[in-house]
Amino acid sequence: MGRHARAQRSQRLEAEVDQYIAELTGQRDEAGRRLVVRNGRHRPRTVSTAAGPIEVAAPRVNDKRVDEGTGERQRFSSRILAPWCRKSPKISEVLPLLYLHGLSSGDFVPAMEQFLGSAAGLSPATVTRLTKQWTADHAAFQARDLVESDYVYVWADGIHPKVRLSEAHSCLLVLMGVRVDGAKELIAIAEGLRESTESWADLLRDCRRRGMHDPMLVVGDGAMGLWRALAEVFPQARHQRCWVHKTRNVMNALPKSAQPGAKKALQEIYNAEDRAHAEKAVTVFEKTYGAKWPKAVAKITADVAELLAFYDFPAEHWVHLRTTNPIESTFSTVRLRTKVTRGAGSPTAALAMVFKLVESAQARWRAVTAPHLVALVRSGARFRNGHLVEQDETLAA
Repeated sequence: MGRHARAQRSQRLEAEVDQYIAELTGQRDEAGRRLVVRNGRHRPRTVSTAAGPIEVAAPRVNDKRVDEGTGERQRFSSRILAPWCRKSPKISEVLPLLYLHGLSSGDFVPAMEQFLGSAAGLSPATVTRLTKQWTADHAAFQARDLVESDYVYVWADGIHPKVRLSEAHSCLLVLMGVRVDGAKELIAIAEGLRESTESWADLLRDCRRRGMHDPMLVVGDGAMGLWRALAEVFPQARHQRCWVHKTRNVMNALPKSAQPGAKKALQEIYNAEDRAHAEKAVTVFEKTYGAKWPKAVAKITADVAELLAFYDFPAEHWVHLRTTNPIESTFSTVRLRTKVTRGAGSPTAALAMVFKLVESAQARWRAVTAPHLVALVRSGARFRNGHLVEQDETLAA
């Protein structure tokens, strides 16, 4: 490792300590002496990186403050270089992600040499070795225990990314859920054949075998394979059809001249303030378009119960439950990345690559609105038109 790289690492450590001390300058004892000051350096140690070893002598901090709750001395802990760290994880994490985001393995040497000041350990073979870990990570993810992961809401969708899969008509079956604490989480991602009942049933059975409980509501598109499989594997789960997919299907059955008005009429249905107004809007839609385009109208009237199921859940959650957008929005980014890296090698490697992209995106997913209401839904509390039904009203009903 060159002097320039060592100097950069040392400067970052120094800047981190300086900022920590500066923020605590006002902390003083009874005699007016500062409680947080510099105290020389730790003994030098060698930290291994993918670009070679580097010797580091981290600055020390003398922090005399005492935690009032525990009675123990406060301690400075570097976020750049942990006390136990002997090997930097940064390079091994960054290289695969750069490959996933479109940088060819042959481009790593010139690109990373400018950043690190050295080309050591940055051959394409190094990248290939690192990416083999993706397959192992995906296999471990698909085999993990789900007993403690209580998913109240689940989105399900079949995705067709631009990667090589084992069959010409294969797709990726994706399950994403909302835990009791309101956080969104990827449940499973596996290859399936044309979103068939058998493929969905295999994936759902595997999730149940690993301890997954019946969700309260599953949101999906019109693929019949999913709903048949759900009825078999998770019979207690209610069904909610995705309004984005449904609107798209209705528009495809109408002439272009009728589409703007029909789209607005559909919005009147799923944006209605309660179920009664939504059902009234369905009737209006049927009267307006049923005579000329009965097939388009039937796509709504045949699935009214599944399209309006979200009204029996908290109003704060409606925006999340009407569509499979959480999956769609995530995979729109995945599709952009896989256009560059579609030659990912084997189908297994391609699937693992998509998994790592989704895993990376998961860190940015936001919890559902009003997450505290998710636990109420799981407990069996009743909601009518988005509002909690009081216990005495429930008994009267």
